[in-house]
Amino acid sequence: MALQIGDTAPDFKLYSSDLAEISLSAFKGKKVIIHFFPMAFTGTCTEQLCTMRDNFSYYEGINAQVIGISVDSPFSLGKFKEVQSYQFPLLSDFNKEVSKAYGAFYDEFVFGLKGVSKRAAFVIDEEGKISYAEVLEDAHDLPDFKAINDALGV
Repeated sequence: MALQIGDTAPDFKLYSSDLAEISLSAFKGKKVIIHFFPMAFTGTCTEQLCTMRDNFSYYEGINAQVIGISVDSPFSLGKFKEVQSYQFPLLSDFNKEVSKAYGAFYDEFVFGLKGVSKRAAFVIDEEGKISYAEVLEDAHDLPDFKAINDALGV
């Protein structure tokens, strides 16, 4: 069953592009915006995360943490972060557990690739509850950034 607004967000521990272990619970007391994306270095994924990068000062100003998650390796994500100058952590869900827990997972993707994160966005409130959930079936679509900002309540 898909995660719904009001559900407790599944906690996780994943390695970042900086090779540090990061958990969702470490951000308790802050709003968290999680962006799942299929693959680093692809067009729509770059656009999705660059939108967050370009508005980062807004999120920082309201004490909200931005996180990107994909099934790419931490090393690929490190290069992606460096090339695009992302100011927020990119987390590797290489084992595909978090993408599945959030219902943001393609069993089969393009070119016969199996086990890729769906494009999705979640806003988690200060208490760890989901206040916005959007999982997109078409990887060419972008999340509704206005709705994400509305869910942040500022």
